[in-house]
Amino acid sequence: MLIVIALWMLVALAGAFALDRLAVVSRLLFPLGGAGSLVLAVAAAHALSEGVQVAILPLGLPDLPFHLRLDALSAFFLFTLGSAGFGVSLFAAGYFRQGEGTAPGLLCLQYHLFLASMALVFLADDAYLFMVVWESMAMSSFFLVTANHRIAEIRRAGYLYLLIAHVGAIAILLCFGVLQAGSGDYTFGGMRVQSLSPQWAAAAFVLAVIGFGAKAGFVPLHVWLPEAHPAAPSPVSALMSGLMLKTAIYGLLRVTLDLSPVQAWWWGVLLLALGVVTALFGVVFAAAQTDMKRLLAYSSIENIGMIAIGIGLAVIFKSYAMPALAALALSAALYHVLAHAFFKSLLFVATGSVLHATGERNLGRLGGLLRFMPRVGWITLVAVLASAGLPPMAGFVAEWLLLQSFLFSPGLPNPFLNMLVPVVAAAIALVAALGGYVMVKFYGVVFLGRPREERLHEAHDAEGLEHAGLLWLAAGCVLLGLFPAQVLALIDPVTRELVGHGLAAQAGAGGWWLLVPNTIERASYSPLLFLFGVAAAFALAFLGVRRLYHGRIRRAPPWDCGFPWQTPRMQDTAEGFGQPIRQIFEPFFRMHRELPTPFDTEPRYQVRIEDHFWYLLYAPIARGVAAVARLVGLMQQGRIAIYLLYSFVTLLVMLILVSW
Repeated sequence: MLIVIALWMLVALAGAFALDRLAVVSRLLFPLGGAGSLVLAVAAAHALSEGVQVAILPLGLPDLPFHLRLDALSAFFLFTLGSAGFGVSLFAAGYFRQGEGTAPGLLCLQYHLFLASMALVFLADDAYLFMVVWESMAMSSFFLVTANHRIAEIRRAGYLYLLIAHVGAIAILLCFGVLQAGSGDYTFGGMRVQSLSPQWAAAAFVLAVIGFGAKAGFVPLHVWLPEAHPAAPSPVSALMSGLMLKTAIYGLLRVTLDLSPVQAWWWGVLLLALGVVTALFGVVFAAAQTDMKRLLAYSSIENIGMIAIGIGLAVIFKSYAMPALAALALSAALYHVLAHAFFKSLLFVATGSVLHATGERNLGRLGGLLRFMPRVGWITLVAVLASAGLPPMAGFVAEWLLLQSFLFSPGLPNPFLNMLVPVVAAAIALVAALGGYVMVKFYGVVFLGRPREERLHEAHDAEGLEHAGLLWLAAGCVLLGLFPAQVLALIDPVTRELVGHGLAAQAGAGGWWLLVPNTIERASYSPLLFLFGVAAAFALAFLGVRRLYHGRIRRAPPWDCGFPWQTPRMQDTAEGFGQPIRQIFEPFFRMHRELPTPFDTEPRYQVRIEDHFWYLLYAPIARGVAAVARLVGLMQQGRIAIYLLYSFVTLLVMLILVSW
């Protein structure tokens, strides 16, 4: 793994020496980095069952070398990074062009430093190295987000992302300060043996939730995510949403279930509450979006909320010494981590193909692209089905396991939790249904119907390495859905390490083709049988139509509803599709409506959706900081005598305090 990380750094350095040589960057360096990702995935899969490996690098500061540790948890996230990152890197090799705002070589430099930083986050075994690579990850991703830095909106999105990232980093640093308990030992091994009081352990947990929640996009720390993801190039958006957000999940798991000496039941309740609010907030805002990438960014917030719910339930079960149920809930969360890495990366790179082919990401100006981009359209359908949580795709298995965790939870010894758990389960069902609604809107408006703009007839399909990257990610979505028992066997070492129990034995109790989360009498699921049933139904329907109509085919314009004079502008729009959600969940939104009058020669109706959190939380802070800055500015007179006076007064006050 260190060899792969070194390879990425060499590729990054080579990109710096090939600034404007697009052929070298796209045909050599990015595929070479992608090959490193594949090697990393294979090595991580092998390391899952190999036990713990440690290393000390002769780097860092005197008496503060870099400590590395490879255990099951880090190996699982490295496998996720390598397997999904391979597909994104293949796509990026065919995607990046001249004129992206940043020279291709610089993009290669930042991209591969970003990959190397994420890998080292998973391997770091001391707070010093962790913070160094965490900040390296933030800085490299900032430059990737602002690749097209000549646009003021993109610069603002990048600065907002960097601000929230550093606020989170401060909280993480304070968390590590609490965990080392005054010992001065900032290695994770030293933190594991510290005996913290429940109050200090709770303080470390809350700081971890704030710090890693800022990176993951927990509400209300989510405001950077729907701004940064649309601003970044599509392969970068895929890396950030599919993989970088998982570094925050990794950090939360590492602190909560590994470094912390105790887990209290209310920690899980806090994560459940944050997860439900985040998931519901994300899916509702996704349903109201008219920009492809903003829709997918809010959908990522929803998925992160679902993962937080699984972790919260696992913490509750572990605090009450129920390891089997804790393993089930944690397995659901980790399954969602892996599935989301593939289907959300695929959705973002597919939007990149649409952007290249049409130059448009506004849903109101797209439509009918399945006719002109059949490869991208059919492959995107795989990601849409997985994201919507439909069997037999990967997203369904993760959500089904999570619901099974709630169904098996009535035995909790706390009456408050027994009342809370059904409410959270109902919220998960609502979020899953709305998630399907969002994906129907996304796919239907972009790929189905008729083109809303004449220039869409010139759209071109994905080819070469772009197509190969799409196929790889789609294959991951399908395989993760068809072979859940084998995936749970991959996750098993992680759950045994963190909660002392695994699911591999009972998950495969019914055979390799059947998933059994607890016992076969209570619940089981066979994706292969489901797929066979769906295929048989389609075959019978096709044969029945052929037999009834004797092979005759009648073609007609799509979506015309029997009205022969329909134009593409009469189709359902993204705004119209989201109108019921806007009405039902109106308190979620800050809406501005532009209404026409009867006297307008060109009447227009427009709805602008904004986030309450920005105006209730962040805008007042921004105004306060600006006011303080103005006051400080009054002291900056530009005269050396004034500055010497400040220094003299400060020194005098310090001497008085010391003598006192």
